[in-house]
Amino acid sequence: MKKVRVIATGRVQGVWFRAATRDKAIQLGVNGYVRNLANGNVEFVAEGDDSEVDQLLQWAWHGPPLARVDDVKVEILPYDNEYTDFRVGY
Repeated sequence: MKKVRVIATGRVQGVWFRAATRDKAIQLGVNGYVRNLANGNVEFVAEGDDSEVDQLLQWAWHGPPLARVDDVKVEILPYDNEYTDFRVGY
């Protein structure tokens, strides 16, 4: 099992990045949250099976069609089964 904190940079706000991240995470069975940051980046925390979390990380490099992702920074966190679903934060 794996847990990560991710910061996506580029044109990632105002392009449905949060909703698309939630939809992809739910499709993969990954739990956590996604939210916009004040500096224009998007942050998400995701936990679940290694392969599913890795698939979400690969997806994050592209994001939804209107996004332009310049970078995806990943921090590995201790897995603690903190989340029971995947939510969009505001």
